[in-house]
Amino acid sequence: MAPGSPCRGAAPTTWWGWRVTDLQCAARVFVARHGEALYESELLSDSGGWLSPLGRRQSRDLGARLATERIAAVWCSSMARAVQTAELAAGVLGVDVVVRDGLREFGVGDHAGGTYDSDPFRDTFAAWLAGDLDTRVPGAESGAEVVGRFSDVLAEIADTHRGEAVLVVSHGGAISLAAPALATNLAPAHGWDRPLANCDVVALEADADGWIARSWAGTAIP
Repeated sequence: MAPGSPCRGAAPTTWWGWRVTDLQCAARVFVARHGEALYESELLSDSGGWLSPLGRRQSRDLGARLATERIAAVWCSSMARAVQTAELAAGVLGVDVVVRDGLREFGVGDHAGGTYDSDPFRDTFAAWLAGDLDTRVPGAESGAEVVGRFSDVLAEIADTHRGEAVLVVSHGGAISLAAPALATNLAPAHGWDRPLANCDVVALEADADGWIARSWAGTAIP
């Protein structure tokens, strides 16, 4: 936070669970899916993957698109494709990168090591977006656990970067589940018919009730 910011040293008072200073100095968070990635094999895994040449261009373009937002830092998932995206975007923006496991994609669980003709997560993801967050990927997390860890990182960002803008690099499934679950102005299934392409951005901002979405993949949210 820049010296002399009105957010520095303000006396906090409580209102609907948020401090008034938090509302006046709320972080703006731009949550982006990582760039296009290539993988070692077609076997499902929670690890691996690196950016393709196109993915590297997308990542640099992501930084350039957000240059006017005065991004203070880039936070990212610990998965390689997200870290690479974050580092390239941060290089354009001239800021540091912070890595958090809580921004990882949901785990593949018992599906690890297999190949499938159709999406093995479709039914589980549909249940999550229908509001059943207790459903879990066999051998992995429930929807509630994914949203919980994602929410914890966003809360850390909001506390660390009051009054600032932050780029967050994560993954399509985790973002499409967590952002609508946390944003008070989005339906849980908002991402079902609006899948995020590589380096698409969801813009979030804190308000008195939690998070609100300002835009989804370039489309403004009323």
